[in-house]
Amino acid sequence: MGSLGDGTRVLVQPDDGVMPLLELIGGAERSVFIKQFTFSHPALIQAAIAAHRADRDVRIMLNPHRSSGDRANDAPFAELEAAGVHMQWSNPTFAVTHEKSMVIDDRLAMIATFNFCEKYFTLTRDYGLVTDDLAEVEQVRECFLADWDRRHFDPRPDSALLWSNQNSRRTMSAFIDAARHTLDIQHPKFVDATILERIVSARRRDVRVRVLCGGRHGISDWDVLDTFASLRVLSHLQVRVRKQKNHRLHAKLLIADGKSALVGSMNIDRSAFDLRRELGAVVTGKAAVRLLGEVFEADWDVSHHYDAPDPLLSHAHVEDDFPHDPDLLHD
Repeated sequence: MGSLGDGTRVLVQPDDGVMPLLELIGGAERSVFIKQFTFSHPALIQAAIAAHRADRDVRIMLNPHRSSGDRANDAPFAELEAAGVHMQWSNPTFAVTHEKSMVIDDRLAMIATFNFCEKYFTLTRDYGLVTDDLAEVEQVRECFLADWDRRHFDPRPDSALLWSNQNSRRTMSAFIDAARHTLDIQHPKFVDATILERIVSARRRDVRVRVLCGGRHGISDWDVLDTFASLRVLSHLQVRVRKQKNHRLHAKLLIADGKSALVGSMNIDRSAFDLRRELGAVVTGKAAVRLLGEVFEADWDVSHHYDAPDPLLSHAHVEDDFPHDPDLLHD
């Protein structure tokens, strides 16, 4: 398993806000390739249009609809296309393209858990990785162009990147299996038996496992059954489970032994591994892992113990610490 090294920069949301993304787009000298699940932030739309007008090769690929059928990207797509930006809907090979990535000038790649929408820069806990590792930048670019041209893409076997629907479940499993002392997990959904078994096995070999979840927030009626059941199984094994309190949890983060981290768009979810286009990365750069660990620790300290309710009673379970947001769903 490869990893991103010391040149990796971490973006923390909502702390860093949208400015780092505006700077990346504004600093492009030749090209900007963006692949997003949802894209509606006005400043980012204008930055993409400005880059196009400055004769950069700007290409944007957007997911056409959520699994529910909702088409959140129609208006942004039309606005960007009307301004002359090269636009395309994501590869129809995948039920959903949930990837959140950007490539600048073939020299920088951003791999994120956040969408390009205002709430993900103001309300949610999210992360991004910016890498200048040329081999991995080239791989993100290669996949972008393959999806753009509707071609098959195969990731490198030694890559630091996790791609769905190809190597993501296997790589995440290997990451968990490698933990020897501690495993910190900050994820909203737990809907994959293979990953659950890996976490259970880590706990049984005396790895200290901590789970920071989002509770019921943003979980569909379908997924809440497995999520609540998984959290209860982990609690039965003395895994400490807390619910994120300071921000809505949208991040997808694992940290093993304080030395390596896994950040990506994929939820712990069967469809995220098997049916969708997703992208994540393993990082071992010391500064990056240290910052991710510090944010996890701060979030953990202000969060509270969480007893997941009986899944069969989930229809009656109410959590009102955050206002309901029908658009903030863990697809």
